[in-house]
Amino acid sequence: MQWLLDRFASAPERLAFDHQGREVTYGGVVERVGGFTRQIQQEGIAPGAKVVILADYSPEVFCLIMALGLNGNIIIPLSRAAVVEEASALAISGCDWFVEFDAQGGEATVRRHVIEADTPLVDGLVAAKRPGLILFSSGSTGQPKGILHDLERVADKFNKVRAPVVAIPFLMIDHFGGVNTILAITSSLGTVVTVADRSVSAICEAIARRRVELLPATPSFLSLMLTSGIHRELDLSSLKRITYGTEVMPQSVLDRLGKAFPDAELQQTYGLSEVGVLRSQSRGDGSLWVRVGGEGFETKVVDDVLWIRSRYAMVGYLNAPSEFDADGWFNTQDRVEVDGDYLKILGRVTDLINVGGQKVYPAEVEDVILDLDNIVDVAVFGEAHPLLGQIVAAKVILREPEPADLLKRRLRVACLAKLAAYKAPAKVYITDEPLHTARQKKTRRA
Repeated sequence: MQWLLDRFASAPERLAFDHQGREVTYGGVVERVGGFTRQIQQEGIAPGAKVVILADYSPEVFCLIMALGLNGNIIIPLSRAAVVEEASALAISGCDWFVEFDAQGGEATVRRHVIEADTPLVDGLVAAKRPGLILFSSGSTGQPKGILHDLERVADKFNKVRAPVVAIPFLMIDHFGGVNTILAITSSLGTVVTVADRSVSAICEAIARRRVELLPATPSFLSLMLTSGIHRELDLSSLKRITYGTEVMPQSVLDRLGKAFPDAELQQTYGLSEVGVLRSQSRGDGSLWVRVGGEGFETKVVDDVLWIRSRYAMVGYLNAPSEFDADGWFNTQDRVEVDGDYLKILGRVTDLINVGGQKVYPAEVEDVILDLDNIVDVAVFGEAHPLLGQIVAAKVILREPEPADLLKRRLRVACLAKLAAYKAPAKVYITDEPLHTARQKKTRRA
């Protein structure tokens, strides 16, 4: 990773971080990396040691990661809104040192904290004197999986210099998309704008204040932003590009986004922790069709499911068998439609609702409902049924109170007009609880 540090040193006056109003240049980044390197040596953190970092983005957190990478350590980033419990994560990965940053991300407490774990893949990476990165799956279908990456390989994707941009790292530090974003911004000598929280108001206020040019977000966040109307209250005209990924984007939300930001490029992104983030190009017709791939990636579609082979793939799972086939292809479990070079992502195989043998994608039902009056948000999911196996159910958040029976009738009429009858919600729940996680990703469950 020395090439990355050398690149920072070549532009010492450029602004690297606007951390909640505190500015740090790339010269300052180089100085902080040097400071952490000396601290690592003083603490006795040996190359190959596993180091947990509990934090969110800040200049100091990024610089510690850089210093540990240069020292050949295995880095395990965790956020306070982690997708897995800390104890479960460390039981899988093991730990030698634990670093906890304060809420502002400036001050760190370093302590020896040894948890033994059998990790032969990590041992192999350490033997090769390569730095590692361990991330965790959400474990929604069982035990969380520890995902090991070669950090040098992850960073090498960004060796080619691209135009600098002012951007917000929306996804968290323990998410592969978050690591990808922070490396993309800094490797191009752009400016990282951090926020105290990832609420709609905090993000939009930061865009207006710092004239942010790139917003990488989730469809759920963008839908909430549009519904709130805050984009009409604040000056967000600096946005040149809005990217969206991690879940299926409803066409109705994309249409509203295009009208709200006519001068911004809307780009769908695609990636997985196991294979990395692919380069993508949305079709210029305002649709959900996207072309994915780029240098280091190959794609194919088998039985309507997307498969990927990647130069930047993980080393492997720490606690599960490899899901790559003998030729290095990974089954993404994402169902797609194909139109020439373009794909349309329909949804995860695991999210499919099976109604008497008929398949329903939650996103297609949500797309219809989100376009209706008085709907703030909706989550569609399958509910067990003794005869059909499952039925379609929908949880909705309303802008104004509405009788449940009238709401259900209105939703069913709208869905029956555009979808097959078995796709219309058989049950409708009204809720005030958020329908997304702390990471602004849709939660589909009863």
